[in-house]
Amino acid sequence: MKTVLIVDDEPHVARVLKLTLERAGYRVLTAPDGETGLAAVLAAPPDALVTDIQMPRMDGRALVQAVAEQLPQRRFPIFVMTSMTAREERDWVRKLAHVQFLEKPLSPRQLIVELAQALQSMTAASGEPHV
Repeated sequence: MKTVLIVDDEPHVARVLKLTLERAGYRVLTAPDGETGLAAVLAAPPDALVTDIQMPRMDGRALVQAVAEQLPQRRFPIFVMTSMTAREERDWVRKLAHVQFLEKPLSPRQLIVELAQALQSMTAASGEPHV
């Protein structure tokens, strides 16, 4: 079973995504901010990370950059969610490998499709069998 870590300071958003992904067959962990999320990633890297951008303590951008610096050989996709649609918010995501920008409000069904595609793509790129 693939594990997805959701990092979002809005409990209702995290809860909806968690329930949706669990119903789709994923094991889901949650964290309320980037610092907690980073600690979880470093302790046990998930199969995928879904993070909001605007959060207290450590925002999503800092979380993604910290993961890139501390796990340069990372083998899992990252999805960045935000309601901010300015071009500069999209541009920094495009420069990073295996990081995708998702606009809020996010369709849980869209996330399931994007997640499945990203996990399959990462598995194919690594040469590991898809489970």
